Amino acid sequence: MLFMIELTRLDNTSFILNCELIESIEEKPDTTISTISGRKYIVRETIEAVVGKVIEYKSRILKM
Repeated sequence: MLFMIELTRLDNTSFILNCELIESIEEKPDTTISTISGRKYIVRETIEAVVGKVIEYKSRILKM
């Protein structure tokens, strides 16, 4: 799962997102992720949690 992070939709279902596609993250008030393809995902995680997942995942990749 290269560059993938697990996130949670508002209905508590999980999905995997390619973090290389993230263009922006906003809280309005729910956390909304916009991708470079124009898709939007509303997730339960906070901005800080999403950024933390991206950093954690990329750190693991760099250690390989």
